[in-house]
Amino acid sequence: MSGWRFNPVALLRGFLRPIDPMLLLLLGVLLGYAWVLMQSASPERLDNQLLHFGIALGAMWCMAWLKPSHMLNLALPLYAVGVVLLLGVEFFGEVSKGAQRWLDIGITRIQPSEIMKIAMPLMLAWYFQQREGQTRFVDFLIAGLLLVVPFGLILIQPDLGTSLLVAASGLYVIYFAGLSWKLIVPLVLAAVIGIGSIVAFGDTLCQPEVDWQVLREYQKQRVCTLLDPTRDPLGKGFHIIQSTIAIGSGGVSGKGWMEGTQTHLAFLPERHTDFIFAVLAEEFGLVGAVVLLATYLLLLIRGFTIAAFAPTHASRLLAGAVTMIFFTYAFVNMGMVSGILPVVGVPLPFVSYGGTALVTLCLGIGILMSIQRSRIAARSS
Repeated sequence: MSGWRFNPVALLRGFLRPIDPMLLLLLGVLLGYAWVLMQSASPERLDNQLLHFGIALGAMWCMAWLKPSHMLNLALPLYAVGVVLLLGVEFFGEVSKGAQRWLDIGITRIQPSEIMKIAMPLMLAWYFQQREGQTRFVDFLIAGLLLVVPFGLILIQPDLGTSLLVAASGLYVIYFAGLSWKLIVPLVLAAVIGIGSIVAFGDTLCQPEVDWQVLREYQKQRVCTLLDPTRDPLGKGFHIIQSTIAIGSGGVSGKGWMEGTQTHLAFLPERHTDFIFAVLAEEFGLVGAVVLLATYLLLLIRGFTIAAFAPTHASRLLAGAVTMIFFTYAFVNMGMVSGILPVVGVPLPFVSYGGTALVTLCLGIGILMSIQRSRIAARSS
């Protein structure tokens, strides 16, 4: 011990060793957007959001230190615990705002569906790693079953937004694992025909006496509101109408920071969470929105680059799926805020207020950092 000396530079290097500089820079830009917009949209929540930043960054750093092989070893138990907790929600969960999504475990309440956003791609990446080079059609059927179970349990809570995100995270892994286009094309055609039919016969299908069977009434109303927000401008269509007004009124350069009338006159609902993109577009205009989109695009490029050069089959699947999850969050949120997708309660990634989604997304960043660090280690050995 007599020869040991405190070396702050070496300590800092050790602390930053698992961090990918490009990912950290892009994450910093997005969190900067969140900080600026939160001061305008909901300044009273800023302190809480800064706390969320700290927790999320800590979770990211811890995940970045884990080796991908260690993550995959956790895949099966994490998936099993997630499914058991979802069953617990179904039988013992607490009801809030008409949905049964929370489970009281004594010391706190948890939302088990959030666990599956990470557990689902981990589980499927581990599953296909076991079958690398010998994947058969039956393996894709088993993977689909592994996906359908948590998807169905979340959907019946009901939580359409989270169930779609979990489904997407699993489908991306299945696709990257080599799912044949012969199976993909019929599903895409069926979706196009279904959406086209709803658009073409929307007036008839949206009548009160028509039961859509596969969707709950509130979900049907969201789709019908998307087709015609003016059907109920002061009720179900209010969100979309006010959001599109905010986006359109921002113009090219925006009205200026903290000068958005839709935001500060309280016309824009959920302005600090799901509709924070409308705040951005109103106050910073097209320029601010394009910079944000460019940041997301660079994040996707970096994620796919890490996936392309990942050292193992499972890490390639996992990195590709995590990157596509970022895309899904951003696409769905901006689509629903601008009125081209139904409102499903998906936050703008890294920007919307909230701790749970932010921690989940930063865990995804940590997974990418871990995979990149394992590639560097494999190359240097």
